[in-house]
Amino acid sequence: MPRSLLQAVLLVDGYNVVGTWPELKQARDCDGLEAARWKLIEALTNYSAFQGYDTQVVFDAQYRDTASNCEIVTQNLSVHYTDFGQTADTFIERACALFRHDIRKFHSRLIVATSDRAQQLTVVGYGAEWMSSQQLAFEVETAAHRIHRKQRNTQRSPQRFLANSLDPAAQQRLAELRMGVKPKKFRKY
Repeated sequence: MPRSLLQAVLLVDGYNVVGTWPELKQARDCDGLEAARWKLIEALTNYSAFQGYDTQVVFDAQYRDTASNCEIVTQNLSVHYTDFGQTADTFIERACALFRHDIRKFHSRLIVATSDRAQQLTVVGYGAEWMSSQQLAFEVETAAHRIHRKQRNTQRSPQRFLANSLDPAAQQRLAELRMGVKPKKFRKY
């Protein structure tokens, strides 16, 4: 989906979500923070494409010793690492403040996913929508099930070909024609 047609901008407080989703907490505790980050990014990649959201995952610099940067994962998903000393909260608040005065607000929504209560009140004050980390987890899981169901139905559907709706005699005759076999005698269908 082209960026100009996106229906919403979704800002995700990355470490807040990692700390609230059980499977991400387990990945963080067993495999490290990097593994948990990439599990979150993978889950949001499919969700963002399915929803048509411009998703921006924001991670604090507190766990990285580098300057701020932005990694484009897909056309619908980017990952932002804040400057050392800057929190994801301040990054998100600034984005909300800028969006408030942006013309895009008339054509799309701004949604912030975090379970931080103070952050919730701040972003709602700027006119953004708020979604809890648990609600985001539920929506991501629901979208994944819908995608899986849709793919399974597409793969199983034998009726999508016209030849499958023909009676067996007509299918046999088409097979003979395809293989260049001439019928032994003229048959009426």
